[in-house]
Amino acid sequence: MTPISFLGPKGTFTHEAASMIGDELIPYCTIPAVLESVANDETQFGVVPIENSIEGPVGVTLDSLAHKFDLKIFREIIISINQNLIVNPGCTMDDIEDVYSHQQAISQCQEFISQNRIQPHYAISTANAAKNIIGDKSKAAIGNAKAAELYGLEILKPNIQDMDNNETRFIVVSNSDHEPTGRDKTSIIFSIYEDRPGELYNILGIFQKNNINLTKIESRPSKKGLGRYLFFIDFNGHKDNEVIQDIIDEIDENTYFLKVLGSYPEF
Repeated sequence: MTPISFLGPKGTFTHEAASMIGDELIPYCTIPAVLESVANDETQFGVVPIENSIEGPVGVTLDSLAHKFDLKIFREIIISINQNLIVNPGCTMDDIEDVYSHQQAISQCQEFISQNRIQPHYAISTANAAKNIIGDKSKAAIGNAKAAELYGLEILKPNIQDMDNNETRFIVVSNSDHEPTGRDKTSIIFSIYEDRPGELYNILGIFQKNNINLTKIESRPSKKGLGRYLFFIDFNGHKDNEVIQDIIDEIDENTYFLKVLGSYPEF
């Protein structure tokens, strides 16, 4: 079996994503620890979140890929974030006084919490919240179905999130590239020489003149001073394709720093 590391603990949405690609799953407590396990060949793949449709990018993932680890994105996984009210068996809404979950989950369910006049409390993870309510009918947790299953709890109210279009994108990292499939995307990071008018425009124009679609662009501080940024770009095509390789070469000639994070199948 193929060992796969993921951002734990068990019962989180990352656990749910990792379970889609394998069964030998090993939880790690931080995103850098997951990436390091792959870099050191402790595991073959690692699964970490990279962006959420509501909360935005996961900065520690982007920064770790840019500055700390020379890994490849081997695959992406996108799952809907459906938050559920998790309770002890036999519990009713009248029993609940307090609800526990990760800060993001609490913020995503504010309307439900307010309408039901439940006191919210932060936990280190949705899974930890579920584990800590066991045996107490006055307490509920917010989390996914896997957390309820893992700790012998029940879902009293499904899909209690304020917005239904909540999705998280996870990446599967590896030490090797994914072979072309014919329906791929490529991720790169680059930094321009100076913050001058038109510099970023010129780089983006390389994609336009080659008729290559960008699917994402994100900026992050380069950690080398105010006004200096790294740009993360996803675009259609595989880096082994001749046109894509020419684009990468041209960007490399016109940037201070360039790193190809990998080419992988579109989800």
